[in-house]
Amino acid sequence: MSMQAEIAALAGEVKKASRVLATTGTAEKNRALRLMAAGLRQQRPFLQAENKRDLEAAAANGLPPAMIDRLTLSDQVIEAMAGGLEEVAAFPDPVGEVVKMWRRPNDLLVGKMRIPLGVIGMIYESRPNVTADAAGLCLKAGNGVILRGGSEAIHSNLAVMKVLHEALAQTAVPAAVVQVVPYTDRQAITEMLKLEEDIDLIIPRGGEGLIRFVVENSRIPVIKHYKGVCHVFVDEDADFAMAEKIVINAKTQRPGVCNALETLLVHRQAAPAFLPPMVAALQRAGVEVRGCEQSRGLVPGLTAATEEDWHAEYLSLVLAVRVVAGLDQAIDHINTYGSDHTEAIITRDYQRAQEFLRRVNSSVVMVNASTRFSDGGQMGLGAEIGISTTKLHAYGPMGLEGLTTTKFIIYGSGQVRD
Repeated sequence: MSMQAEIAALAGEVKKASRVLATTGTAEKNRALRLMAAGLRQQRPFLQAENKRDLEAAAANGLPPAMIDRLTLSDQVIEAMAGGLEEVAAFPDPVGEVVKMWRRPNDLLVGKMRIPLGVIGMIYESRPNVTADAAGLCLKAGNGVILRGGSEAIHSNLAVMKVLHEALAQTAVPAAVVQVVPYTDRQAITEMLKLEEDIDLIIPRGGEGLIRFVVENSRIPVIKHYKGVCHVFVDEDADFAMAEKIVINAKTQRPGVCNALETLLVHRQAAPAFLPPMVAALQRAGVEVRGCEQSRGLVPGLTAATEEDWHAEYLSLVLAVRVVAGLDQAIDHINTYGSDHTEAIITRDYQRAQEFLRRVNSSVVMVNASTRFSDGGQMGLGAEIGISTTKLHAYGPMGLEGLTTTKFIIYGSGQVRD
């Protein structure tokens, strides 16, 4: 069988199995998730042996240490995978939830009920833990999932799938609801993106290059975010101690992620008192600060920020700083250079906080909090399958509800239309 035919067959199997899963009860889905978690723990030596094959190939191919770290299935990572599945089992089941009801003048009762999306296609890089995470979230939301991980993790991903299939074989959930594409050729992605009859939604996770490739080649709707250029605006009456704490956390707590701070905007009335100690604190934390002309006037010796810096997602200990005239200019800057990911204002003024929330339309907008809270788990959604900066369907962190849609339901008592 050709690669094209095999991928099409896999997608067809997932679609068929997803119809069974869509009507599977909550108790059985939760039992399946717990068995999957137990299987990961029990099969840890097998998983790590297969993972070792990927790690040896990664080292031979000169992959950077950060990528090798993401690729490694350590004891801690496997336990986190198992714990994540158990956490998903504990979440409320969104499928079948009636989210709204209203009565019409003719006494018809109209409502909306949550249902699965169908089949999710996941395309991702490096992290084999995503295989288990995505499988668990999709299963709980009643969706089948076909997974295409990076070539560097092929043995690890296939091993995780094998363990999950063995667990599902003990349940009423068809094992075919979770499938890993066994091909590492990039053409496999292209073939997957043609299968609009069997796959309902594509979710890519990885670098901007991968996501743009998926968007440009897909016949299927894509949930995406290209990058996270996140901003914090320090207002003129901000609590400076609070602002410094938030900025340091947002930039340095984990700089290589999409919800890390990339550009700091400071009101010109606050800048003379706030910026010099703020920059000193950032530099003590190892951050390279690149400033606008006004910033450099207040803090001599800063690297000059260029136009490219305002667009940059550094994913490292580099921060761009700009002094702005006020709220309007801060919002104009965010609208011009932002990526619809996460923005925050630090202020003690209620009206300006409300105006910032109303006028900034990124997927997550915050008042007096670190951008690092732009995360499904931190926001109380439980695990997330990704963050969407696509306004259609889901926007922001996607938890279980984001993996469902709604259908209309109507209760009547014999009404007919005149």
